[in-house]
Amino acid sequence: MNTAAIRCLEWSALDAGQRRAALQRPVQRVAAATRSAVADLLEEVRTGGDAALREITLRHDKVALQRFEVGEDEFARAELQVDQALKEAMVQAAARIEAFHRAGMTQPYAVETAPGVVCERIVRPIRRVGLYVPAGTAPLPSTALMLGIPARLAQCGEVVLCTPPRSDGSADATVLVAARLTGVSRVLKLGGAQAIAAMAFGTESIRSCDKLFGPGNSYVTEAKQQVARGGTVAIDMPAGPSEVLVIADRGANPAFVASDLLSQAEHGVDSQVLLLSDDATLLQQVQQQLELQLAALPRAAMAGAALAGSRLIKVDTLAQAFQISNDYAPEHLILALREPRAWLDSVQVAGSVFLGDYTPEALGDYCSGTNHVLPTSGAAAAYSGVSVASFQNLVSVQAASRAGIAGIGPCAVTLARAEGLDAHANAVLLRLQEAGA
Repeated sequence: MNTAAIRCLEWSALDAGQRRAALQRPVQRVAAATRSAVADLLEEVRTGGDAALREITLRHDKVALQRFEVGEDEFARAELQVDQALKEAMVQAAARIEAFHRAGMTQPYAVETAPGVVCERIVRPIRRVGLYVPAGTAPLPSTALMLGIPARLAQCGEVVLCTPPRSDGSADATVLVAARLTGVSRVLKLGGAQAIAAMAFGTESIRSCDKLFGPGNSYVTEAKQQVARGGTVAIDMPAGPSEVLVIADRGANPAFVASDLLSQAEHGVDSQVLLLSDDATLLQQVQQQLELQLAALPRAAMAGAALAGSRLIKVDTLAQAFQISNDYAPEHLILALREPRAWLDSVQVAGSVFLGDYTPEALGDYCSGTNHVLPTSGAAAAYSGVSVASFQNLVSVQAASRAGIAGIGPCAVTLARAEGLDAHANAVLLRLQEAGA
């Protein structure tokens, strides 16, 4: 792959249509075909249950499975297969992920809004949750940590994790070890849209979940959105093909910037990377570094294909770069700037932000402590990344005494009558009469 295929654009020279095209994500161009294929798979599982899951797994993963659930013997083998250094890295990462997520946990509260009227918000775990951990082109044990730890902190009652089977019919050993580190013990060897369908609809051997979590390719993302639109199950967010946008100034290290772009490009051919800079020389230097670094990557073909759908964009000013970024709504935003924190207030939309030359996006992927399950495809404009609150329901509670309803009841009666809802008004009036108000 020759990185000369990466288009280098001058933003001020583009018209409105060209600007939209420059920021179009690759997955958007195949959305119609993806929607149809996913709908068919979902219907297969919904009507066919376990038998359909076995047939789809054989068709797509080339594996014949009689049992989807990972047994204790497979967990035990996984512990032996993963070397101690990797286990220790997982333990360290898990501790930082837990520390960050525990610090941000939602707290219940109560307030007396009027004399004798107390309103509260209580926190309850979502009872049954399904976690999806990709393991197609690359197994992602880090995703098991990112999902399993907040689920445990939220104290969800039932947690099931789906991950694609390998060619020999086993689950990836590193994913199993990571799952056990978080306390997840039920793992199913299912991947793709069929895994989402199984967790959403339930089958003979799989209980349906209340909410689904996790990233995936365009098929997984579309499956999550379709089951959510159907009202079957809630989802965390649209979390599909990975993407990064880097804003860099003249002082940025071209090798660092290129490495950040490639670290996202190697996720898959439908990933996208963008670089915005007000310095034309830096853009040229980064392009040269992309050539050098890409050639040394084992996943060069995949990263190169992703780069073909990516852009290097020359902007007039850094302020313009932030305007473009906020419209694009990136999953990951790297500020390779001399004073990155000074620009943080200019960030209105992003899944996760990385400040300065020594904060590569890869730290957030693995072990800084923040969550790497983030909104993609522009969804960062309205969604946030996974947190403990994602696994919880916030329930409002209110209690009024005699004095309380006497004080605020007339307000409710007036509003109910204005809306023409006489039964509402009567429910309050009866209590006002009883309270002697």
